[in-house]
Formats: sequence, C-alpha cells, structure tokens
Amino acid sequence: MREITYSEALREALRQEMQRDERVFIIGEDVGIYGGAFGVTRGLFKEFGEERVIDTPISELGIAGAITGAALTGMRPVGEIMFMDFMTLASEQLVNQAAKIRFMFGGNATLPFVMRTPAGSGTGAAAQHSQSLENWFVHIPGLKVVMPSTPYDAKGLLIASIRDDNPVIFIEHKLLYKIKGPVPEEPYTIPLSTSEVKRSGQDLTVVATSVMVKRSLEAAAQLAAEGIEVEVVDPRTLKPLDAEPIIRSVMKTGRVLIVHEACKTGGYGGELAALIAESEAFDYLEAPIVRLAGRDMPIPYNRTLEYHAVPQVENIVAKARELAQGRI
Repeated sequence: MREITYSEALREALRQEMQRDERVFIIGEDVGIYGGAFGVTRGLFKEFGEERVIDTPISELGIAGAITGAALTGMRPVGEIMFMDFMTLASEQLVNQAAKIRFMFGGNATLPFVMRTPAGSGTGAAAQHSQSLENWFVHIPGLKVVMPSTPYDAKGLLIASIRDDNPVIFIEHKLLYKIKGPVPEEPYTIPLSTSEVKRSGQDLTVVATSVMVKRSLEAAAQLAAEGIEVEVVDPRTLKPLDAEPIIRSVMKTGRVLIVHEACKTGGYGGELAALIAESEAFDYLEAPIVRLAGRDMPIPYNRTLEYHAVPQVENIVAKARELAQGRI
C-alpha cells in the first residue's frame, strides 16, 4: 500500500468528501489561498472555489457560529481553528449552543459539523499556541472528541466525522502532520468510538493518545529488547469512548500506564484511571494505575524546557520499566 503523510491523508479525506457531497465545505482562517496554517487544505481552494473553501476574518467565535448555523440548515461544514488554544474563543458557540441544540430540540435538529484544530507542543510555539485542551471538550455532553495518531486513522476518522450527524471536535497534533504511513486511496471510514490495540504484549498495558501513541510504540520497541512486552492501546475517539479493548488489555497484563500530553491535573488520564478502577479490570491489577502526563505549567518557549514539560520516549520507557518490574 502507498504511504502518505498525516497531512496528506487529511487533505484526501476532505477532497473525497467534498467530491462526494456538495453540502461539505471548509471554513476558517487562511484555509483558502494560503492552504491552512499547517498546509492541510492546500490546493482545495483552486479545486473547489471560494464558495466551498471560505477564508474568514480572525474570529474563532465567528467560525464556530458559522458552522453551527450552516449545520442546522442542512450543510455539513468543516471548520478549522488555527491553534487549539483559540478554541477557548469559540467555546460559547461550541459548548453553549452546538453541544445542546439536538437535546433541546428533542432530536429534531441535527448538527453535522467537524471542527478541526491542531494541538500540542514541540514546535517552539510557546504558551499560547501549544496547549492540549481535549478534556475541556470531553467534559461537555453533546460533543464528540476524536484524536487520530496515524495517517490511516486520520483519513478514516475524518471521513466518519464528516458523515456523523453530531458536532465533532477533531484534534490533530502538530508533530504528526509530517509522519508517513499506509493509507488506501479509496474512501473508507473508521467508526467513531473504536479503540485499537496498536501493539500486543502481556507484561504491561500503555493507554496513549495522539502523538503519545507514537512515542509509546517507540518505547515499547526499546523495552522489548529488555524482554518487557508492552501492549499499546489507542482510544482514537475520546468521547464516546470504546472502553472494552482497554479493559480487556488491563485484565490481560495486570498493569497499566496512561500517557497523554495534556496537563496531569484534570486530564483525560484521570477519566481513564477511574474507568479502569470502576470496571472488572480492577480485580486483575497487580500494581497501582499510573499516569504519565504533561506538567501542570504553561508550555515554555525555551526548547529544552518545552521538551521536559511533556512526556518523551525516555520518560515512557523509564516509567513502564518500573511498573513492569514491580517497583511501583
């Protein structure tokens, strides 16, 4: 199978859905002629024109309001917020309007939109352009939250998100845009709420999200050389979560390490830990549930400090080794 980048996989998903369904359009800051802040929409303006690839003023709240209104009238918009940090400005429409409209109208209204946004650190973009705020939106009933970690998942999950009749927050890590992987040319969907075991193992379960899946797989390869076999599980859709593969994995290994980039306090790892503790997997645990997450601090601009603010491969290796060897 051919290999393309994560960014190319997203662009192909958008192109194929726009070709398939004329109700699909893209709207956001610099998504048109410029091709998007990270190049995902490059070339789509020339192909589909200004009525379907719409550049907006610098108003994240306006983008969120536009896709909410368009979805209510039967369109299937894909919005783009240039950095996840500025989802804070869009939250009134996303949290107080879009998330609640279907419920308040008794299911008679649907809101089939996707809000794409790049998140995470590692590019030297400092405190206001590097945050991972996924759990803010996981907390809101009525929103679906998706975080693909591979090019294959990016395409399949984006197509599924565009076809879904609910508002979807689609989070793309900036460091993943250039990674390559096998992706079919034809359109395909990955159903939302389907966790996947990315690597099998019997000594320890690592549940990781987004770029931390890639780092966890690298860590697992290093640990395998030491005789420690790590199973890596990727939720892919944070909400609604497919919990069963996670629970089965923990029951098999008896140990679990949860890894994410967002700050530890109030992060998604706490939700996963509670889920495991409240499930039948609790009786199979041979060690405490361990979380490895970002430090509770703004992301620094200094590259050395930025590196140490979030989990890296060596941190995952060290923590997983301690856990597997019964030193935690």
